[in-house]
Amino acid sequence: MAKDKEATRTIADNRKARHDYFVIEVYEAGIELFGTEVKSLRRGGVNLKDSYCEIDGGEMFALGVHISPYEQGNIFNREPLRPKKLLMHKREIMKLTGLVSREGYTLVPLSLYFKGSRVKMAVGLCKGKKLYDKRDSIAKRDADRDIERAMKNN
Repeated sequence: MAKDKEATRTIADNRKARHDYFVIEVYEAGIELFGTEVKSLRRGGVNLKDSYCEIDGGEMFALGVHISPYEQGNIFNREPLRPKKLLMHKREIMKLTGLVSREGYTLVPLSLYFKGSRVKMAVGLCKGKKLYDKRDSIAKRDADRDIERAMKNN
């Protein structure tokens, strides 16, 4: 019986990002973590709410990702809000650097998940929504919900 290495299990989603931004493109990045951080992730101790990504010196970092300290971790626990290095190909990082600097895009962590035994992060290339865009999204969602409800009742 072969072990399925591509099985994915979602740890956390950043639903606020999809509300605040238009997601143009999604990239998959590895994330550099320590052992106690991975154990904390397995328990679901992560918050992506106000996180963002930054490119510095050809390397990409996720800032504002809160990974709770592992209870049995004692001295090996790391700072919960420390910058986490993201692992991507150099050409992808250079492409994103150009887009972010020239065209006003933002890099936002969308979700964190296990892919096999590895932890991966979905990073979205996003454009900020204006207030009226957010209102349109809410109105469209409500209309879709009403249509779905009407179809279900008939």
